[in-house]
Amino acid sequence: MKLLHIVGARPNFMKAAPVVFAAQRRSELSQVLVHTGQHYDERMSEVFFRQLGMPKPDINLEVGSGSHAVQTAEIMSRIEPVLMEHRPDWLVVYGDVNSTVACALVASKLGIRIAHVEAGLRSGDRSMPEEINRLVTDQISDLLLPPSQDGVENLLREGVTAERIVMVGNCMIDTLVRLLPHSVGPAEGTVESRYALVTLHRPSNVDEPVQLGAIVSMLNELSEQIQVVFPVHPRTRKRISDFGLRLNEGERMRLLEPQGYLEFLWLQQHAALILTDSGGVQEEATYLKVPCLTMRENTERPITCTMGTNRLVGQDVAKVKLAAYQVLSGDRPAGETPPLWDGAAGERIADHFVSISNGSR
Repeated sequence: MKLLHIVGARPNFMKAAPVVFAAQRRSELSQVLVHTGQHYDERMSEVFFRQLGMPKPDINLEVGSGSHAVQTAEIMSRIEPVLMEHRPDWLVVYGDVNSTVACALVASKLGIRIAHVEAGLRSGDRSMPEEINRLVTDQISDLLLPPSQDGVENLLREGVTAERIVMVGNCMIDTLVRLLPHSVGPAEGTVESRYALVTLHRPSNVDEPVQLGAIVSMLNELSEQIQVVFPVHPRTRKRISDFGLRLNEGERMRLLEPQGYLEFLWLQQHAALILTDSGGVQEEATYLKVPCLTMRENTERPITCTMGTNRLVGQDVAKVKLAAYQVLSGDRPAGETPPLWDGAAGERIADHFVSISNGSR
């Protein structure tokens, strides 16, 4: 049985790696790895392949950046001849980026079966491009592989039949479990023993001058209480400059370049508090049992709030600041690890494909 994996942006790499490694160990499975090039620079892409130990992609579509429409269309036009040449038994897509939905659409029209890893996640906010990508991909996929029970329930509610759903757990946690012993501190700057880690990149936070200005002011104030370590996404760095904003960079405010996986994992593990608008960070913080405040009005990963250490604090910066001070004063959620976030999701996925290949599913 031939699997063709699609990765395009750095969140995909951590999810795909465990499945690729598990498939390598099963003689019934062959595989092709395609990188669309949606994230294409060294800091956002290639360093992740090296640190995760992933094989070099068999094919790189080198799509690059563009508007959602332009990027999606370019991926579709470039993946079609690849799928027609290789004719995989299964296209395996990950997460909710443009590469995911674009390749799934093409495969669907070519009659190629689609497996969606991290299926069923929902924020309920259709203004988010990722939510549209998730909804469309799940509706046209033949095999849906949710990371948590809420994903299963969402799919059933949307009319997906139970036999198409296999709850496998969280592949991103597989990668975390494997590489946590190898995590290393960042090469640049001094990190104190107690610090708040910040990540920020969503348009609702960084594309509005008033909102981003309020966040910058809050971070400057927070740095008077605790060191702030902020790996700055290229998009966010540009907006800060464009809007004439200023972070008080220095010993108490460490502005870093985007970090590799091992360095960022270390920063998460040792943080007193994480402030983020990322999806994956919510999951990783939950597994690491580090308090996490998510600066969004909704999350597609509610299990990190109901079971884990994440708290959805919205985008009212005054409320974010209050929640941060509460955590720093000792109000820390205990949290627990969700079921099947055990480091073996990739093995379960590979086993399922083997069972299909053997005709037992």
